[in-house]
Amino acid sequence: MKPNIHPEYRPVAFVDLSINKTFIIPSSVQTKETVEIDGQTYPLFKLDTSSASHPFYTGAQTRIVEAGRVEKFRAKFAAKQKALNAAAEAAKAAK
Repeated sequence: MKPNIHPEYRPVAFVDLSINKTFIIPSSVQTKETVEIDGQTYPLFKLDTSSASHPFYTGAQTRIVEAGRVEKFRAKFAAKQKALNAAAEAAKAAK
């Protein structure tokens, strides 16, 4: 590898502000703040949300929109099925 062209890859403290949880993960993110954890100083990066607090990952996300789509499809399909059954009955009566 060429020297002096790659970003510094080091442990960084990520803080999820919504639940006040800290993760220490290797990263090359550039930060201006630092934090001391267990006697070691880490660069600090603040997050609004992470996988620990996001509703999709925690299972708190609701499926209301998806359920609405399914019900809309079923109503549409039921109407078409009713029309097909009526046409079949009419054809049977015409014989």
